[in-house]
Amino acid sequence: MTTLYLVRHGETFDNARQVLQGQVQGELNETGIKQAEKVRDEMKSVHLDAIVASDLWRSIQTARIIAEPHRLEVLTTPLLRERDWGDFTGKFIPDIRDKEWPANVESLPHLKERASQFLQFIRQQYPEQQVLAVGHGIVNKAVQAVLSNKQMNEVEKMTNAEVRILGI
Repeated sequence: MTTLYLVRHGETFDNARQVLQGQVQGELNETGIKQAEKVRDEMKSVHLDAIVASDLWRSIQTARIIAEPHRLEVLTTPLLRERDWGDFTGKFIPDIRDKEWPANVESLPHLKERASQFLQFIRQQYPEQQVLAVGHGIVNKAVQAVLSNKQMNEVEKMTNAEVRILGI
Protein backbone atom coordinates (compact mmCIF):
# COMPACT_ATOMS: atom_id res chain seq x y z
CA MET A 1 0.00 0.00 0.00
CA THR A 2 1.18 3.51 -0.81
CA THR A 3 0.89 6.10 1.94
CA LEU A 4 -0.31 9.47 0.68
CA TYR A 5 0.15 12.55 2.84
CA LEU A 6 -2.45 14.81 1.26
CA VAL A 7 -1.89 18.50 2.05
CA ARG A 8 -3.82 21.63 1.22
CA HIS A 9 -1.63 24.59 0.27
CA GLY A 10 -0.98 27.35 2.82
CA GLU A 11 -3.14 30.44 3.02
CA THR A 12 -2.96 32.82 0.07
CA PHE A 13 -3.68 36.51 -0.27
CA ASP A 14 -6.95 35.60 -2.04
CA ASN A 15 -7.92 33.08 0.67
CA ALA A 16 -7.60 35.85 3.24
CA ARG A 17 -9.74 38.17 1.07
CA GLN A 18 -12.35 35.43 0.40
CA VAL A 19 -11.72 35.53 -3.33
CA LEU A 20 -12.41 32.35 -5.32
CA GLN A 21 -9.09 31.42 -6.93
CA GLY A 22 -9.90 28.33 -8.94
CA GLN A 23 -7.09 27.70 -11.40
CA VAL A 24 -5.29 31.04 -11.08
CA GLN A 25 -1.74 30.74 -9.71
CA GLY A 26 -2.20 32.43 -6.32
CA GLU A 27 0.57 33.22 -3.87
CA LEU A 28 1.09 32.39 -0.22
CA ASN A 29 0.79 35.26 2.21
CA GLU A 30 2.87 35.48 5.42
CA THR A 31 0.41 33.23 7.28
CA GLY A 32 0.55 30.67 4.46
CA ILE A 33 4.35 30.60 4.51
CA LYS A 34 4.31 30.04 8.28
CA GLN A 35 1.70 27.28 7.86
CA ALA A 36 3.89 25.53 5.27
CA GLU A 37 6.93 25.89 7.54
CA LYS A 38 4.96 24.30 10.38
CA VAL A 39 4.10 21.31 8.17
CA ARG A 40 7.76 21.15 7.07
CA ASP A 41 8.88 21.02 10.70
CA GLU A 42 6.28 18.41 11.64
CA MET A 43 7.12 16.24 8.61
CA LYS A 44 10.91 16.55 8.66
CA SER A 45 11.43 13.21 10.41
CA VAL A 46 8.91 11.36 8.20
CA HIS A 47 10.51 9.42 5.36
CA LEU A 48 9.14 10.61 2.03
CA ASP A 49 9.94 9.02 -1.31
CA ALA A 50 8.38 11.78 -3.40
CA ILE A 51 6.70 15.16 -3.20
CA VAL A 52 4.05 16.03 -5.77
CA ALA A 53 2.12 19.28 -6.14
CA SER A 54 -0.54 20.86 -8.28
CA ASP A 55 1.06 22.93 -11.03
CA LEU A 56 -0.44 26.10 -9.52
CA TRP A 57 2.06 28.37 -7.78
CA ARG A 58 0.43 28.37 -4.34
CA SER A 59 0.78 24.59 -4.13
CA ILE A 60 4.30 24.59 -5.55
CA GLN A 61 5.35 27.19 -2.94
CA THR A 62 3.90 25.08 -0.15
CA ALA A 63 5.49 21.88 -1.47
CA ARG A 64 8.94 23.45 -1.87
CA ILE A 65 8.91 24.66 1.73
CA ILE A 66 7.89 21.21 2.98
CA ALA A 67 10.49 19.53 0.72
CA GLU A 68 13.47 21.49 2.12
CA PRO A 69 14.67 18.98 4.77
CA HIS A 70 13.96 16.02 2.48
CA ARG A 71 16.06 17.37 -0.37
CA LEU A 72 13.46 16.16 -2.83
CA GLU A 73 12.49 17.80 -6.09
CA VAL A 74 8.83 18.77 -6.33
CA LEU A 75 7.06 17.07 -9.22
CA THR A 76 4.04 18.99 -10.52
CA THR A 77 0.86 17.73 -12.14
CA PRO A 78 -2.24 19.44 -13.54
CA LEU A 79 -4.30 16.53 -12.17
CA LEU A 80 -4.14 18.22 -8.73
CA ARG A 81 -5.26 21.65 -9.95
CA GLU A 82 -8.15 23.22 -8.10
CA ARG A 83 -11.62 23.05 -9.56
CA ASP A 84 -12.12 25.40 -12.48
CA TRP A 85 -14.71 27.88 -11.26
CA GLY A 86 -15.26 29.41 -14.70
CA ASP A 87 -16.89 32.84 -14.51
CA PHE A 88 -16.91 32.64 -10.69
CA THR A 89 -13.09 32.80 -10.68
CA GLY A 90 -11.87 35.97 -8.99
CA LYS A 91 -15.23 36.72 -7.38
CA PHE A 92 -15.78 37.60 -3.72
CA ILE A 93 -17.18 34.37 -2.26
CA PRO A 94 -19.99 35.92 -0.14
CA ASP A 95 -21.31 37.68 -3.28
CA ILE A 96 -21.82 34.42 -5.21
CA ARG A 97 -23.30 32.18 -2.50
CA ASP A 98 -26.88 32.39 -3.81
CA LYS A 99 -26.09 32.96 -7.48
CA GLU A 100 -26.85 30.52 -10.26
CA TRP A 101 -23.70 28.70 -11.29
CA PRO A 102 -22.22 29.56 -14.68
CA ALA A 103 -22.19 26.79 -17.27
CA ASN A 104 -18.40 26.92 -17.46
CA VAL A 105 -17.77 25.70 -13.87
CA GLU A 106 -15.95 22.34 -13.96
CA SER A 107 -18.45 19.55 -13.32
CA LEU A 108 -18.13 17.26 -10.31
CA PRO A 109 -17.88 14.16 -12.52
CA HIS A 110 -14.96 15.74 -14.40
CA LEU A 111 -13.29 16.82 -11.14
CA LYS A 112 -13.70 13.34 -9.67
CA GLU A 113 -12.28 11.81 -12.86
CA ARG A 114 -9.16 13.98 -12.48
CA ALA A 115 -8.93 12.87 -8.84
CA SER A 116 -9.20 9.24 -9.93
CA GLN A 117 -6.46 9.75 -12.52
CA PHE A 118 -4.27 11.34 -9.85
CA LEU A 119 -4.72 8.34 -7.52
CA GLN A 120 -3.95 5.97 -10.39
CA PHE A 121 -0.81 7.98 -11.21
CA ILE A 122 0.39 7.80 -7.58
CA ARG A 123 -0.30 4.05 -7.36
CA GLN A 124 1.57 3.38 -10.60
CA GLN A 125 4.54 5.67 -10.03
CA TYR A 126 5.04 5.12 -6.29
CA PRO A 127 3.88 1.62 -5.30
CA GLU A 128 4.51 0.82 -1.63
CA GLN A 129 6.09 4.25 -1.10
CA GLN A 130 5.37 7.36 0.96
CA VAL A 131 4.28 10.37 -1.06
CA LEU A 132 3.35 13.88 0.05
CA ALA A 133 1.00 15.68 -2.34
CA VAL A 134 0.00 19.35 -2.11
CA GLY A 135 -3.31 20.22 -3.68
CA HIS A 136 -6.28 22.48 -3.02
CA GLY A 137 -9.44 22.45 -0.96
CA ILE A 138 -11.94 21.10 -3.49
CA VAL A 139 -9.69 18.81 -5.50
CA ASN A 140 -8.43 17.29 -2.23
CA LYS A 141 -12.06 16.62 -1.29
CA ALA A 142 -12.49 14.91 -4.65
CA VAL A 143 -9.41 12.72 -4.09
CA GLN A 144 -10.77 11.63 -0.71
CA ALA A 145 -14.29 11.10 -2.06
CA VAL A 146 -13.03 8.87 -4.87
CA LEU A 147 -10.74 6.93 -2.53
CA SER A 148 -13.46 6.35 0.08
CA ASN A 149 -16.31 5.96 -2.44
CA LYS A 150 -18.21 8.85 -0.83
CA GLN A 151 -20.03 11.88 -2.14
CA MET A 152 -18.10 15.16 -2.13
CA ASN A 153 -20.36 16.64 0.57
CA GLU A 154 -19.52 13.71 2.84
CA VAL A 155 -15.84 14.69 2.96
CA GLU A 156 -14.86 17.47 5.35
CA LYS A 157 -13.08 20.39 3.69
CA MET A 158 -9.41 20.68 4.57
CA THR A 159 -8.06 23.83 6.19
CA ASN A 160 -4.98 25.55 4.79
CA ALA A 161 -1.84 23.45 5.33
CA GLU A 162 -3.82 20.58 6.84
CA VAL A 163 -2.34 17.10 6.32
CA ARG A 164 -4.43 13.94 5.95
CA ILE A 165 -2.82 10.52 5.77
CA LEU A 166 -4.41 8.14 3.28
CA GLY A 167 -3.63 4.57 2.32
CA ILE A 168 -4.05 3.95 -1.40
